[in-house]
Amino acid sequence: MSLKIRLKPHEKILVGQAVINSGEKAVEFLIENRVPILREKDIMKEESADTPSKRLYFLVQLMYVDGENLLHYHDIYWQNAREIITAAPSTKTYIAEVSARLLAQDFYHALKAAKQLIDYEAKLVAKADKLLL
Repeated sequence: MSLKIRLKPHEKILVGQAVINSGEKAVEFLIENRVPILREKDIMKEESADTPSKRLYFLVQLMYVDGENLLHYHDIYWQNAREIITAAPSTKTYIAEVSARLLAQDFYHALKAAKQLIDYEAKLVAKADKLLL
């Protein structure tokens, strides 16, 4: 079954290792095979991975688009996941969801779960900031 993608003007998308830009007009195309796909809004640049949860998201993203180095990224992921849980045990359920998706090689949904972890981390930081004031 094909995946239909619609891009707005000047919107970018990563399909496999290729970055596609829609140009001046909106476009629609079909993806006929399984390949990593990330819309521009879901792509995190390395310099934006400035919190522990964002670094986990970035690692999952790398696993998704760079399968050749999967084991290397897995090793770093598990080390970071343990450090986050040690520092903030309440993140365990979020990290468990991301990890389960990774082990099932469901990288797209692992990214979605990692976004929930990022949101939760932001709430924890905001709460801690209020306590310090």
